[in-house]
Amino acid sequence: MPTPDAGSSPGLDADSDAAGAARGTPGEQFLAAIEAGGEREDITVAVDAHLPGAFPLFATRPRYPVRHLLNTMPVEDGESAAYVHEPSVQRREESGTSYAATPEATFLPELQEAQLSDLTVSVSLPPTILRRPALLTAFIDRRVLVRTTTMENQVLLHGSEDGKVPGLLELDGMRHRRSNRDLDEAVTAVAFEVEETGGSCDGMVVHPAVYWEMVRQGLLGRLQVAGVVVSRTRMIARDTLLLGDFQAAATLLLPGVNTLSLRRGAGASGEDVVEASTRLGLGVHLPQHLISLTWGGSDD
Repeated sequence: MPTPDAGSSPGLDADSDAAGAARGTPGEQFLAAIEAGGEREDITVAVDAHLPGAFPLFATRPRYPVRHLLNTMPVEDGESAAYVHEPSVQRREESGTSYAATPEATFLPELQEAQLSDLTVSVSLPPTILRRPALLTAFIDRRVLVRTTTMENQVLLHGSEDGKVPGLLELDGMRHRRSNRDLDEAVTAVAFEVEETGGSCDGMVVHPAVYWEMVRQGLLGRLQVAGVVVSRTRMIARDTLLLGDFQAAATLLLPGVNTLSLRRGAGASGEDVVEASTRLGLGVHLPQHLISLTWGGSDD
């Protein structure tokens, strides 16, 4: 099974990744900026890596963030980025046996603009850690970056607070289902429905409680054989599952703007704070390729 951000994800900027590797991890780049700056000055350093994807433990364990399910594309920095959206002219959820009778025969491609937004996480620094280089570097790479991944999961599922990035669970045009069947029956029925719009059910987002129930039942292994990647995150409700053709449905747009900042004395108790910020957008091509499943309610 591939590991997240192992270098094969669609649209990754290889030149940027190589530059980041040459300069070191985000924690190492942050440390170098502090050592070159004044002891009492705020410091901001541009980092050559998308911070939510730079968490080092992604390389050693298959816990997939939501971003790993999506197509990824580098874009120019600015207020927005263009993408192709394909809404249905005629609502049709079941496919016939000819192309003319398929739902995608009624899709009408159009250009839209995705707004870019800054995702920022602030973390208080322990006293004296700035004088302990090894501890500081590890804290940034292992504890600060993982918080940016959690925040990115939240934004991708529920949207950004400024409204610029839509949430995958709240898209116009996506489908919603409810089921009180056994988990494996509910999931396989909805996976089939994903493919009625011409996609391929390649991913799911579930709460960790549901993920481990899948493990207990052996369902996770069967989904892997079918080519379905399961992302688990606490940012989705326990009774909600999101299934879809994620690679076709949406693209994570990355202008390559990532910073780590030291804010001296900015904490609630006067402690130093590190701010991790990354800029992103979401191009939604085919919301009809996504289905949210409320599991444990009543059947439609």
